[in-house]
Amino acid sequence: MSLSPSNLQYAKTDEWLDPATGKIGISDYAQEQLSDIVFMEITVSVGDTVSAGDVIASVESVKAASEVLAPASGKVVAVNEDLTGAPETINGEPYTSWFIQLEGATSADLMDAAAYEAYCQERSH
Repeated sequence: MSLSPSNLQYAKTDEWLDPATGKIGISDYAQEQLSDIVFMEITVSVGDTVSAGDVIASVESVKAASEVLAPASGKVVAVNEDLTGAPETINGEPYTSWFIQLEGATSADLMDAAAYEAYCQERSH
């Protein structure tokens, strides 16, 4: 597993939030668990307001299907439509393959990179 970028915050459900930009994606750990991603769909639109824990996307791989949850609350100001046409990008670049961008993203229940790495290590044993 690669090191999780220290500028991001992480949810126990394996989504990341960039507090500087409001962008959200899934972690390297999550994409490794899913394996080869073959389909993804973003289920929210620009202008929607989401709460932490809301489903914002679904991702399907050769191994499993998974819902992507919002790690924070806020207003959707951008949706990365490029990912729907190239979902495999998530496997190679999980920390630049953002799903949505929130304005005013807030969450009190996220971990920093060190805590998230420790959490992932606990689960893989």
